[in-house]
Amino acid sequence: KRTMTVIEKKGHHDSVYVNAAQILQGIHTEKPKDQLLVRYGDGSGPLVLTFKDEYSQRVSCELAFSALKHQDVLEEILLDSCAYPCQSILDELTSLLVVMLYDLQDRKFQARQIFNEEEPVAEVRKVEHHLYSFRTTLAAALARCHIKHDALSIQYTLPETIRKQEQRVSALPSCVWINTFKISLEDVFMDVKKKGFTRAESASDLDCCTYCIDQHCYDVLVCPSSLKEELLNLDLFADFRLLMQ
Repeated sequence: KRTMTVIEKKGHHDSVYVNAAQILQGIHTEKPKDQLLVRYGDGSGPLVLTFKDEYSQRVSCELAFSALKHQDVLEEILLDSCAYPCQSILDELTSLLVVMLYDLQDRKFQARQIFNEEEPVAEVRKVEHHLYSFRTTLAAALARCHIKHDALSIQYTLPETIRKQEQRVSALPSCVWINTFKISLEDVFMDVKKKGFTRAESASDLDCCTYCIDQHCYDVLVCPSSLKEELLNLDLFADFRLLMQ
């Protein structure tokens, strides 16, 4: 039987949350003053983004935009659970609070894996501890939100037009460019075969753990979108021998 690999979500490095929060601070939706219940600070400080690599940059951006899409619901959950407002969490940390709440609910309120090799960020650990201490009431607030919106998950609280766009995007195959300045095509094929991927004849034959060569570009691999995260964890992406398009 064919099986689909499920990657368990364990959280991110502290730096990812910091970068995602800074991005969200600059793009979050400003509410009218008479509707302003959650305050994000004035954002007057300089935008300083420090990415370790391409992966952390991509994850930071994805986390920020996921929080932006669900901003209204995340704010509703914070207020309903009484996790906000909090005297110890300043307005300047609200963006961090929101992105970390999105990630926490995405992990089903499970504790984050701490990476020993990273330098801890005090603000991240402070917000994380605060949210985790409210995890029961946050989960209850999320459940009430599902009932209110008649939604199976937080994704279904989005407007239908956005959900349809995301469904179309998720159905598109992923394309990977082989950087032939750093590695040969044959070495790539051999490496992905060792990792359990098999080669299909065409895009119409794609299935679990398969890929094919693009019909028009000999140095582009096409694979199911469901394999995107698994592919990005390959060593070939670490030094840009492969690049996700």
